[in-house]
Amino acid sequence: MNSWGIIISFGIFQTYYVTNLHRSPSDISWIGSLTVFLLFSVGIFSGRLTDAGYFYPTVLSGAFLIIFGTFMVSLCTTYWQLLLAQGICIGLGNGLMLTPIMTIISTYFRKKLPIAMGIAACGSVTGGLIFPSMARTLLSTAGFGWTLRAIGFIQFGTLALALVVLRPRLVPKAAQDLVDWSAFRTLEYETDSRETNKAGRTQSFLGVFFGFFYLSAYARNILGLPYTESLNLLLVLNGIGFIGRLLPSILARRFGTLNAFIGLLLGSSLSMYTWIAVHSIPGLYIWTVFYSIFVGGVQSLLPVATAAFCPDLQKLGSRMGIVFAAIGIGALIGSPISGMLISKNGGFLGELLGDWGFVYVGGEGSEEAEKSGNFV
Repeated sequence: MNSWGIIISFGIFQTYYVTNLHRSPSDISWIGSLTVFLLFSVGIFSGRLTDAGYFYPTVLSGAFLIIFGTFMVSLCTTYWQLLLAQGICIGLGNGLMLTPIMTIISTYFRKKLPIAMGIAACGSVTGGLIFPSMARTLLSTAGFGWTLRAIGFIQFGTLALALVVLRPRLVPKAAQDLVDWSAFRTLEYETDSRETNKAGRTQSFLGVFFGFFYLSAYARNILGLPYTESLNLLLVLNGIGFIGRLLPSILARRFGTLNAFIGLLLGSSLSMYTWIAVHSIPGLYIWTVFYSIFVGGVQSLLPVATAAFCPDLQKLGSRMGIVFAAIGIGALIGSPISGMLISKNGGFLGELLGDWGFVYVGGEGSEEAEKSGNFV
């Protein structure tokens, strides 16, 4: 709820910041992209710390940074303050929590892991509904500062509850290096497919967050919806995510995790292509429903697909962190590139949406390589 939830709600900030800070979409996208980059990339360290037995210090530090960063955002008045507080501080907090929590969940389940992870991923949907709803109501009445403080208080309560119920299952190994260098010496990493797989994962996630960041802006700037009504699309995008996270998890048990994951990635790419043909408000709502189902499944099955290639659960945190770090690079640069293209061309051109559809398809080669076994 507090890591993915605030990220998939970034559309409310994207539109608000562009309007009130008078910065380009690309500049504002760096805030959200930096948050996502750190969410994934810090996992290379936080996952290793989890394997080494430092789960509680790691997630406690992450929870503190998320709450502290949110309250600092409420005081920000300039772009660089937001970049530091929301982009870096909250991003670091998310990174210290995501991989450890995904790792702990993965150690409790094997056959039913897709369903368990899908249920856990529904927490992000909860945040994706609560935070935009709060912003929609409070921004015009209480102001930006108190809107963020209200979000911060909710984060404090929900994070405290999460820290109480989380329990590591495995006994940690003896002292370990901060980074699991042995992962790069395994057979799967000694082939040329290593670079292909990691580059493909980076490429696949270049365009994943485009819809979350720019859907509200598209509805407002291209279709003419008022700001508060454009947020309704974000609520639909996040709300349908319940189906997008649970249904693929059920299908994964029937057809296999990797088969389902590759199919969802393909569906996401096709969704980006079809956005080109959307020119009406009803059409955009219909598109949002289908896009949410596909991209929600990609997010929920990602850690499951990663865990499938790590039979040693005591190394799962570090291996998951390595994969997440590769994804973080694509997440970092994708949305700012989109923003630059939008600013340069003066609108959401079909070429831009089509390019991100192409990126998805190009990244699917890495998933096929993983399916053949060339992956950690």
